[in-house]
Amino acid sequence: MGSPPRAAHHRELALGETADLEACSRGIAWVRQALTDWGLLAQGQDALLIAAELLSNAVKHAGGIRRLTLTHRDGLLRVAVTDPSPEPPRLRAHRPDSIGGHGAFLVDRLAQRWGTRPNGRGKTVWATLALPR
Repeated sequence: MGSPPRAAHHRELALGETADLEACSRGIAWVRQALTDWGLLAQGQDALLIAAELLSNAVKHAGGIRRLTLTHRDGLLRVAVTDPSPEPPRLRAHRPDSIGGHGAFLVDRLAQRWGTRPNGRGKTVWATLALPR
């Protein structure tokens, strides 16, 4: 008989459709603090990078950030950013010599899974990654 599932850690930060890079900085600091509080900062460095990319993409391409959520359960960490645009992010062909345009590529490489789902008049872009043990 297996052990019971661990209780999930979940945090949510409402940013109120903020469309500035300062909101990205606040979101990244918030993720860092949550990971520290959960004792996961060392294992969660990829989650910080994913959060930074999702947040900056929401500001640059989707009109702002509504909400940031972070959930940890059973060795998986999920980062999600809700924005006001219904348009899904585009995964472009990666060109190492280009300036910018690497956000979705990085998320695709670092995350175990990622995707989008409609959320009211906007969408939520989420990424899940397995934490190293």
